[in-house]
Amino acid sequence: MEVVKAALDAGLPVVQLRDKDMDGGALFALAERLRAETAARRARLLINGRVDVAVAVGADGVQLGTGAVSVADARRLLPPHSLVGVSTHAAAEMAAAAGADFAVFGPVYATPGKRAVGPEALASAVEAGPLPVIAIGGIAAAEVPAVRAVGAAGVAVIRAILAAADPAAATRGLLAALAR
Repeated sequence: MEVVKAALDAGLPVVQLRDKDMDGGALFALAERLRAETAARRARLLINGRVDVAVAVGADGVQLGTGAVSVADARRLLPPHSLVGVSTHAAAEMAAAAGADFAVFGPVYATPGKRAVGPEALASAVEAGPLPVIAIGGIAAAEVPAVRAVGAAGVAVIRAILAAADPAAATRGLLAALAR
């Protein structure tokens, strides 16, 4: 939680809670703590794949992955104006994101256990649909210009902040790269 607080204090605008192995009670408790931290800093909180938890803690929306509820069902269950994102890995999957607010696409660059799809595939996803596309996977501040150059609306990161020696500095570096 200290890493997340440091990133939020440095200006991180959105936190996504993603833990596929945590049981419901523990996930709910963590989501409540994250909601308090994000709300205190006027940042958004998205819950990965768990519309019920998002509703219960008053999160700002959900990120839907493979096997999650449909975008239409999420919209029906969530409060009005909630954000709905869809995870995609190929341009052909952009059609399944219809009705979402944005699509997360990747991994653009290699990550532990996942093979990169590359910036060219990201460019194809951007061209495939009307949604803003957020690049994910192996991205740090140095990669931001390349993904923005092919049309990514933004980036989502994990290791770039969570594994950083100074999460606040890493957050500021990412935000500065995005602002250029």
